[in-house]
Amino acid sequence: MTQARALQSLMRAVEPLAASMSINEVADLFLAAEHRAFLSLPVVDDQGLPLGLVSRATLQDIFMQRFGRDLRGRHPVGEVMNPAPLIVSLEAGLEEAAKQVTAQLQYPITEDFILIDGHGHYCGLGTVLDLLKAMEARVAQRNRVLRQALVDLKESQAQLLQSEKMASLGQMVAGVAHELNTPLGYVKNNVQLLRELSAPLFDLAAAQAHLGQCLNDPGCDEARLGEALQAAEQARRQAAPELLAEDLQQLYGDTLYGLEQIAELVVGLKDFARLDRAMSEEVDLNDCIRSALLIARNHIKDKAEVVQQLGELPRVACAPSQINQVLLNLLTNAAQAIDGVGRIQIRSWADEQGVHVSLQDNGSGMPAEVLAKIFDPFFTTKPVGQGTGLGLSISYKIIQDHGGQIRVASEPGRGTRFLISLPLPVTVAMKRSA
Repeated sequence: MTQARALQSLMRAVEPLAASMSINEVADLFLAAEHRAFLSLPVVDDQGLPLGLVSRATLQDIFMQRFGRDLRGRHPVGEVMNPAPLIVSLEAGLEEAAKQVTAQLQYPITEDFILIDGHGHYCGLGTVLDLLKAMEARVAQRNRVLRQALVDLKESQAQLLQSEKMASLGQMVAGVAHELNTPLGYVKNNVQLLRELSAPLFDLAAAQAHLGQCLNDPGCDEARLGEALQAAEQARRQAAPELLAEDLQQLYGDTLYGLEQIAELVVGLKDFARLDRAMSEEVDLNDCIRSALLIARNHIKDKAEVVQQLGELPRVACAPSQINQVLLNLLTNAAQAIDGVGRIQIRSWADEQGVHVSLQDNGSGMPAEVLAKIFDPFFTTKPVGQGTGLGLSISYKIIQDHGGQIRVASEPGRGTRFLISLPLPVTVAMKRSA
């Protein structure tokens, strides 16, 4: 395969966006399954010429602002695109394209690159990860600049945290949205039913008001009064208030229960992201476990029974949103490793050495050669386009930055166990050793 054809083989056919599309519409496109592997989407004009790229990171920055989506969601996406994206010609060779990409690459990586034909027209999208993997197949031909670029990418994995979080955000939000649909559905049905049941009550109130007017009107004759009495009685029979009370109480109870479920998910999502809290604070890791389980519920509920054995823990200083991300990653991986229906066991305890969280599944397990590489950047056993290979690598770096350890034991056919250990605060450690 020639280098030009090799570059063409990396091209992903991605439908381009129009600059007039709204930010909200583009955000919904990022949640679609076919776009999960991309950090950005292309914007093209009517002649097929590229105008720029819209990145996940840019949209996340907008939505993380207070009322960001409400204030800017309807604006055209052309306002927030990068008008000077990285563009590579399909006529270039693989080595030349790699040099061009690595020379202009900025960290953290928040965008892919656009592929064009000889006339400058948009053809498709290329990803940095796909290009690097293709170059790894040409180790013997790789030059010194590209090898250094790969080293730089591996060393900058901490800076890729936000990109990986945005990549997984689509799956997380889709799961939460799915969980919200059920309570929203019966709350909506209950409100519609309440509207139907309350209509006869309004008719009854109107009939009784008319009867009251007749009774207070000295000029009202017996015929009019009789008609008013008959209309009020008929409205009362149709409304049947003596039977309606029990139905209404049940509808109110069901509706409140549905709203409580929605509120629980919203609070759980807020706690998971910790948007209104400090970057670092003292937290109970059991709260992080519960928050991650709530967010991951849609991915786990049909795959595994979750058994919790949570002990009493001292509070430890950490960045809770990062710890939540680690736990969500491990829970999602555990569910994906289970064929059929299995079991996930979560334990937490504290001792003189620190606070520990164990997460064990009875899934397919991993052989020794895979186990030795799972924390390496860009290593993944998932099919192309379904995994970035950064999740466990970033999780390892997060725990390491917290002064802790993350260890793993696995055996094919018997499942996998991850053990996270974080150090105790100095004052707590001194009390335990005293």
